Amino acid sequence: MVLVPGLLTSPRLYAEQLPALWRQGPVMVADNTRGETIGQMASAILAAAPPRFALAGLSMGGYIALAIMRQAAGRVARLALLDTTARPDTPEQTARRQAQIAKTRAGRFTEVPGDLWPILVAPARLGDRRLREIVQLMAEETGPDAFIRQQLALMSRPDSRPSLPSIRCPTLVLVGEHDAYIPPELSAEMAAAIPGARLVVVPGSGHLSTLEQPSLVTQALGDWLGSG
Repeated sequence: MVLVPGLLTSPRLYAEQLPALWRQGPVMVADNTRGETIGQMASAILAAAPPRFALAGLSMGGYIALAIMRQAAGRVARLALLDTTARPDTPEQTARRQAQIAKTRAGRFTEVPGDLWPILVAPARLGDRRLREIVQLMAEETGPDAFIRQQLALMSRPDSRPSLPSIRCPTLVLVGEHDAYIPPELSAEMAAAIPGARLVVVPGSGHLSTLEQPSLVTQALGDWLGSG
């Protein structure tokens, strides 16, 4: 299985799922910090991945997963798209990314996780100090240079909606009920376009579903891996 982290996150994003997934077979957490475009990141992951694998990506990891499907769909046995969208950036999103890049280049990268925090988690988790520390640590592990590359790649990513109907492997589309970063209706849109896809809405979760409601996400991934 190949797990792809999201923007400004590290393998810690999947820390709660790894023990259960490991029991199902080998697990690889992909490096999403190299490459200048989503397509280049997908190609690099494919070069390191096994010949055939189950694939899961959260947020930016989902954008990369969809690029992997375009490049090598025959190698993907199963697909899980977590808290992500098939749509390209909106002008408003691009403007926010440009502002974050400018702040990072001005030496204020440490402020970025705090700026993002209010839309990363469900309202009930805003005071969760431990979760906020994990978000800050993942940002430090990513680093400012990789963050800038990721943001530039995200701004130029293509519209993946036209390719969704061609996906033929068992697909899970999962989203946090309170995801303010990528609203749940965008997950519903993807699930409706992918033949046979299963949509799971995780109660009590925001954008970081794997960390906010780990047991529910782990259960959903287990069901997905065991599906026909």
